[in-house]
Amino acid sequence: MVNRVTLIGRLGRDPEMRYTPSGAAVARFSLATDENRKDQQGNWQQETTWHNIVVWGQSAERASETLKKGTLVYIEGRISVRNWEDKEGQKRTSFEIVAFSFRNLSPKPGSGENFGETSHSHAEPTQGQPPMDEDLPF
Repeated sequence: MVNRVTLIGRLGRDPEMRYTPSGAAVARFSLATDENRKDQQGNWQQETTWHNIVVWGQSAERASETLKKGTLVYIEGRISVRNWEDKEGQKRTSFEIVAFSFRNLSPKPGSGENFGETSHSHAEPTQGQPPMDEDLPF
């Protein structure tokens, strides 16, 4: 079985950098992807989907340093389901993409380069991820 996601989109906000109690770096940000579809009348409509992205380790630090709101980025990762309780004690579920690789596709200002650097996360937490200290996923 395969759990692999590939996305190209723009950051909706700057990455939010945090550290777990054990010192592991975690960056979170939202990513917008667009898809064009024809509606029932045959008119093209743009549909935007927002994705919650999580990056761990050195890749998280790199994301925090190099990615900003509006950056075009290529993401490879896996879908992760997160169950949590809100402040009122209600059980919640959220889906997020745990990125193991990303590539900045926006050109660096003042350079003739077409693409930025690639970052790979070689060690990503799995089921044993420490719980975040907040009650909302983003």
